[in-house]
Amino acid sequence: MAKKSKSEGESMYKERTDGRAFDELRKIEAKVGIIPNADGSAMYKSGDTVAIAAVFGPRVMHPQHSQNPQKGLIRVNYDMMSFSVYERKKPGSNRRSQEISKVIEWALENCVDLSEFPNTVVDVFIQIPQADAGTRVAGINAAAMALAQAGVPMKEMVSAIAVGKMDKTIVVDVDKDEEDYEEGEGATDIPVCYLSRSKKLALLQLDGKISPQELKKALEMGRKACEKIYQIQLKALKEFEEAE
Repeated sequence: MAKKSKSEGESMYKERTDGRAFDELRKIEAKVGIIPNADGSAMYKSGDTVAIAAVFGPRVMHPQHSQNPQKGLIRVNYDMMSFSVYERKKPGSNRRSQEISKVIEWALENCVDLSEFPNTVVDVFIQIPQADAGTRVAGINAAAMALAQAGVPMKEMVSAIAVGKMDKTIVVDVDKDEEDYEEGEGATDIPVCYLSRSKKLALLQLDGKISPQELKKALEMGRKACEKIYQIQLKALKEFEEAE
């Protein structure tokens, strides 16, 4: 458990439960080309959180009224498997998974270029077989690698991480214990997503309370973490190409 400070105004969160430094990522594993019948696929594992992504397309968009004659579209379906958490989740899509699907869709739209594929759609399916917080950012990282492996035109890669504020302490790559932290001011969850070349934010969400100064620090820590994740994504893609 985190240690408490006796000094008024000082953060009560002094030590991470798994012993990591505040800016330290969990152990990451990444692999590309794991689903043979998909156009592109990838696995991204951060600690005990695992995300699997499969990409199909570009292919003709159905229903036809959803087609865009100017460009192709990206469509994301995110879901957690019923056994991914300790308390079994009801199988199938729910409101939360639909909202996260749309959030991931917005993030990925910033990195793909489907201007040469009017009236088409690229379908991205993301499944979470094991969850220990940070599932949406793990899904984004897996999906970005799967899109690249599928040969979908990309303006740049995208990498994501969940930053958190535990009481008054900013930490990177929040796990489930930290997500549920309730001491002091409690926990604030800040999923961020950065583009690899322009370094622009492709996603920023905020659940909780944070000052402008703390948010600035959280974004900078998130950016540095995403640069590390980007190198891991590139390594996984390169290893797949070399193995072909």
